[in-house]
Amino acid sequence: MRRLVPLWGRTVKDTGEIRLEHGSGGALSRDLVEKVIHPFFKGDSYSELLDAGPLEKGSDLLMTTDGYVVDPPFFPGGDIGRLSIFGTCNDLSVSGAKPLCISLALVIEEGFPLADLRRALASAAEAAREAEVRIVTGDTKVVPRGKGGGLFITSTGVGRRVFPLPLSPGRVQTGDAVIVSAPIGSHGLTVLAAREALPVAGALRSDAAYLYPAVSALFPLGEKLRFMRDATRGGIASVLNEIVQSSPWGIAVKDDAFPVTDDVRTVSSLLGLNPLEIANEGVFVALVAGDSKERALDILHSHPLGREARLVGRVSADSPGRVLTTTRIGGTRIVDFPRGLLLPRIC
Repeated sequence: MRRLVPLWGRTVKDTGEIRLEHGSGGALSRDLVEKVIHPFFKGDSYSELLDAGPLEKGSDLLMTTDGYVVDPPFFPGGDIGRLSIFGTCNDLSVSGAKPLCISLALVIEEGFPLADLRRALASAAEAAREAEVRIVTGDTKVVPRGKGGGLFITSTGVGRRVFPLPLSPGRVQTGDAVIVSAPIGSHGLTVLAAREALPVAGALRSDAAYLYPAVSALFPLGEKLRFMRDATRGGIASVLNEIVQSSPWGIAVKDDAFPVTDDVRTVSSLLGLNPLEIANEGVFVALVAGDSKERALDILHSHPLGREARLVGRVSADSPGRVLTTTRIGGTRIVDFPRGLLLPRIC
């Protein structure tokens, strides 16, 4: 019998083929990586599904790679060039490494405007200067018209470990505090509004940002800093579920604790979207020891990227493997992995 998977309020058959939902950052994305891809390459230096891994076991050099297929390639607050640099640097940052250098690979569709290519590359170069990383190599391919989606960028980054301990879900403990660094949901909604020319587009702006300065400010917490992840595809909901997956504990949060701007809340409500499931490009989740939560918040509040950081919940021995939220009316519901097709081509 074929399995049924929710999709925007209806169901679709699991046909055994790759679908767009496999790339949206939700449950099917996790299944694809965890059950299909990772088993082929799992080893000493790739034992966990983290944002970056060591070049070899015990190495202080970490590597990450990411593909960017955003549509449209230019939107308020950012573009595909800026994302390709900051996104890669952010994956290294939340892994405890200072980004050093990046490789860029371009897949360009025939007919893509040369002026737009120059614009995207200039933005990438400016982002690299801001992040103080070097573009050291790359590759360029051109594909026939109608075969390449305009411009795709794959970036690979190398960084040097600064935080001496592994930032892994394996270090999380009961009683740890869950902190979200900034208001959520603006990036995914901005790209969606720009793509569909929605009337609300002018009110939204992507949060694309280089996170290392804010992330590294938490490094002095030492062993009290347990885990970090930037909340990109699948949003906060995916990150929280990845933390508790197959673990002996769960996470309890509160709906009204998450920082959400009025614009994002209004547009999400109009479109029937959940801000917890929308991609971000300038937001990270940090888990810290319960007795260090106030210090962590003070550190983030003193940084421009963390001024609106919030304590949203805690790690609990109750409901292992689940994320539970207390609603605004006092009820309790499960925050699951996002399922079905979310917002395609947003990063």
